[in-house]
Amino acid sequence: MENVLLIAASRQMALRREMDVIANNVANVTTNGFQRRMSDQREYKMPVASMDQFRKGADRKISFVVDNGTPLDTSLGTLEPTGNPLDVALSAGSYFAVQTPQGERYTRNGALMINTQGQLVNSDGHVMLGSQGPFQFTAEDTGQAIATDGTVSTGNGVSGKLRIVEFANPQSLENKGANLFSSTTPPAVAAQARVQSGMLERSNVKAVVEISRMIEVNRQYQAVANMISKADDTRRNAIQKLSETI
Repeated sequence: MENVLLIAASRQMALRREMDVIANNVANVTTNGFQRRMSDQREYKMPVASMDQFRKGADRKISFVVDNGTPLDTSLGTLEPTGNPLDVALSAGSYFAVQTPQGERYTRNGALMINTQGQLVNSDGHVMLGSQGPFQFTAEDTGQAIATDGTVSTGNGVSGKLRIVEFANPQSLENKGANLFSSTTPPAVAAQARVQSGMLERSNVKAVVEISRMIEVNRQYQAVANMISKADDTRRNAIQKLSETI
């Protein structure tokens, strides 16, 4: 009986984690450049405990459910034309490098603008980094444009090139906020990355799919809860009947 409760509890814990992942995806359905997380669950067979210690032959292993991580979905989000020359969308697998108070971070948010200090920033206020550091513009630097290789220019000439990077293992990226990532391994320059000016990449979350999955997870959680309740009732009845025979 205890095995039933433990197995069910492991499933509930995994489902709660998956619900958190789905909820975060739904909350960022309108976040520029957001990349959804998925839930990866697997079977874990207890190497010592068994379902039937009195069964002849090899014991049957007890199977638990464990959370095996939350892989990053690196597929492209919907590309939306904006007509703004400072809005840019990246090809798949690459990231903009930005400067934050916590240090260098990486993002796919390409909604860019020039702030009051003359810096090129994205809609989250993070300073865009170029190959030579942050960009700095003056009032005379008009007619800004961004080429397909990330080169930023104005009517006065080239201002620099956006620092666009890639990672050998994107799954090692760690979320730092809605659409920022950090990495313990240094990135490489994304030489083959391409920039589309006048376009924005929206979130790659499909709201209908996430909501449907949320409903399914909620039903599964309730089903497990009902199983735990029935198992508890069975144990209570067994104890009561046992006491009546004594």
